Amino acid sequence: MDELSERIARIEARLEIGQLPIRYAMAVDSRDVDTWVSLFVPDVQVGRGAFGREALRGYIEPALRSFRRSIHQICGHRIEMLTADTARGATYCRAEHEVDDRWIVMGICYFDDYRRVEGEWLFSRRREKHWYAADINEHPQSVGFDSWHHEVPPLPDAFETWAPFWASGE
Repeated sequence: MDELSERIARIEARLEIGQLPIRYAMAVDSRDVDTWVSLFVPDVQVGRGAFGREALRGYIEPALRSFRRSIHQICGHRIEMLTADTARGATYCRAEHEVDDRWIVMGICYFDDYRRVEGEWLFSRRREKHWYAADINEHPQSVGFDSWHHEVPPLPDAFETWAPFWASGE
C-alpha cells in the first residue's frame, strides 16, 4: 500500500470509529438493544467470565430498565490509531437520565478500545468513568458527586496526570 492509500485508510478508519459513540448514544436513548450490541465485537468480554453479544444483551437490558428517558450528548472524541485494525480513544459525554421522579445529570468519560472485524470498526471494550451523577436540582458537591449510584466517582482522580499535577505545586 502506498503512502496516500495508507493515509486515506487511516482517515476512513477515524471517520468510522468516530461514528461509534454517537451510534451507541442513540441506541441507548432509543432503547435499540439490537443496534447497541452490534456495536461491540462478537467476542466481547462482559464482566470477568462472560463473553459474546448475548451476554452483553443480558447485561444491558436490565440496566436500561433502571431509568426511563435518557439523553447522551457526545461532547468530544479522541482517537488514537494503534495498528491498521486496532485503536483506542476517549469520549466525553453529558448524560441525563429520568430515574423515577428524579432527573439525573452525569459528566462521563468513556475509555474505549476499538477493533476492526471483517472490515467493520467496533468497540472491543468500553469503560465508563464519571465526574458526577446528581439530580438536576442538586449541586454535585452537596451529594458527594453521586446521588444516583452512591459511589465515589472515579474522575478526575483516574486520569494519570491528575495526582502528579496537584503534587507538583502549591
